[in-house]
Amino acid sequence: MPFITTKDATQIFYKDWGSKDAQPIVFHHGWPLSADDWDNQLMFFLAAGYRVIAHDRRGHGRSTQTDSGNDMDTYAEDVKQLAAELNLRNAIHVGHSTGGGEVTRYVVRAEPGRVSKAVLISAVPPVMIKKESNPGGLPIEVFEGYRSALVDNRAHLYLDIASGPFYGFNRIGVQPVQGLVENWWRQAMMGGIKAHYDCIAAFSETDFTEDLASIELPVLVLHGDDDQVVPYANSAPHSAALLKRGRLKTYAGYPHGMPTTHAGAINKDILAFIRGEDVGQPGQSAPAVVTEPLST
Repeated sequence: MPFITTKDATQIFYKDWGSKDAQPIVFHHGWPLSADDWDNQLMFFLAAGYRVIAHDRRGHGRSTQTDSGNDMDTYAEDVKQLAAELNLRNAIHVGHSTGGGEVTRYVVRAEPGRVSKAVLISAVPPVMIKKESNPGGLPIEVFEGYRSALVDNRAHLYLDIASGPFYGFNRIGVQPVQGLVENWWRQAMMGGIKAHYDCIAAFSETDFTEDLASIELPVLVLHGDDDQVVPYANSAPHSAALLKRGRLKTYAGYPHGMPTTHAGAINKDILAFIRGEDVGQPGQSAPAVVTEPLST
């Protein structure tokens, strides 16, 4: 299997499919999943003629189960090394949830010519946790609850997340898809508990405000307004407003896991954005809104 070895000897697994002469699209997965969460997108964009790449973040999937470096700065450095070793140029980087934070931090630090556009889907920026400068964020107790449940019985926690708020299967009238639940659980259990534990702080406490404001290239922000994991009101509108060339598209009723549950719509909009077509609305200033999470 293909791996790169980072400066601290961590092995990062990746998939790299399609013509090496084609424009690359790099997919960044969410917590606590793996590159496999992008199966639909990898096949769709491969068929559309693109080179598609997806990696397992350190501590996740088939990559080394690290006990250190499980933070956004190191994640971004790992991506920098991956991009260099694969000689990626003019790439589009697409990040879901935690992967959206990874994309945001990486784009700011990428070598010139490596990135042309970015897409943030149900993404954690600007910052999730509630604090004085982010009154609409989620209380620290929410994330402490995740950490406690992870240590207590992560297998059970992962089933609860996948069968409940992640795909919106806890909503009245929504029929759960057992295969999706089991595949989510399979991916999550492949990773290491220490890395998953550390990553909760990485995705919830990292503040991407300055990163977003410094990005010069076009960024498409996609988010569902029924996202129970990364509440819409305090995330996507604020990210789009901070970006110099941000575009925001909001999907009525879509859940956090919409790249899977609504892959057709998401893929179509990403493809249109890559091709330079008009998608979404320009980012505008958004007021802070206090949002409460749905219990998992």
